[in-house]
Amino acid sequence: MIVVMKVGSPEAEINRITDELSSWGLTPEKIVGRHKVVIGLVGETADLDPLHIQEFSPWIEQVLRVEQPYKRASRQFRHGEPSDVIVNTPEGPVVFGENQPLVVVAGPCSVENEEMIIETAKRVKAAGARFLRGGAYKPRTSPYAFQGHGESALDLLAAASKASGLGIITEVMDAADLDRIAEVADVIQVGARNMQNFSLLKKVGAQPKPVLLKRGMAATIEDWLMAAEYILASGNSNVILCERGIRTFDRQYTRNTLDLSAIPVLRNLTHLPIMIDPSHGTGWSSYVPSMAKAAIAAGCDSLMIEVHPNPSKALSDGPQSLTPEAFDSLMTELSVVGKAMGRWQEPAVAVA
Repeated sequence: MIVVMKVGSPEAEINRITDELSSWGLTPEKIVGRHKVVIGLVGETADLDPLHIQEFSPWIEQVLRVEQPYKRASRQFRHGEPSDVIVNTPEGPVVFGENQPLVVVAGPCSVENEEMIIETAKRVKAAGARFLRGGAYKPRTSPYAFQGHGESALDLLAAASKASGLGIITEVMDAADLDRIAEVADVIQVGARNMQNFSLLKKVGAQPKPVLLKRGMAATIEDWLMAAEYILASGNSNVILCERGIRTFDRQYTRNTLDLSAIPVLRNLTHLPIMIDPSHGTGWSSYVPSMAKAAIAAGCDSLMIEVHPNPSKALSDGPQSLTPEAFDSLMTELSVVGKAMGRWQEPAVAVA
């Protein structure tokens, strides 16, 4: 349930209504929009009469029920307004959101060594990326595949961030590693295989760093939004959704099926920012440019693209990784689409 206040409502009146609703055992959450303030009510609201609440104050414009099972993630919860996720990086804040410039995240699937990760960070930064992705802990289908270097790779990510100025996005697999990862990461990623690891979702929701939530490989959109709800309900309002391809009938020609239709669907259902990962979504580097451009045209807020200095020798996901040179060319192409959509920000000056 949400309480929509009229334009210009006094702060004292908003606080009075919030205190009254709190005394009912509800959890009011004040959401400040561009023009109005909305008070979201979390708790047992099924038996509440919206008309009774409306009588609290002449400053209340309307009281509405949120029909979806995901309450905080629902766009209705914010009265139709999108939310921005502000991430503090070494070079200042970067904003993910519907009305913000497109944010590009790039880097290798996994951190292999210091030279590789720092070289890649500098190259993708020069091309216009704002964040470096790189796995320290890697969930793999096979127990015999490279699992990442673990904690030592976190130190290398920190060194790459210092050398390039990029923010860091890396994945958490185990809640036991969360505090150490949060020391290095500016955004904590929950991968597709852990999308419904509810105990982990609660843990990342209880810490303050923004969270990137990837869609599970067999998850419906409602499953995905309910997973986001776990994070939001645990106290963390800074969640970014990432579509990375789902399992369908055809596995011969692409690794997954990249569901670009999720962009307009999510835009209608949720206020959360939307990222697209065309690298995992297709599994082949030659398909990444087309899907990346299509994602911008469809209205995504961010792209995650795998880049490796020598994909043929990558320890994981080499076939879907672009070379730095190919990434340079792609960013030039993306700028054309991004500018046409009014979502492009010129890259910073290259790092020497």
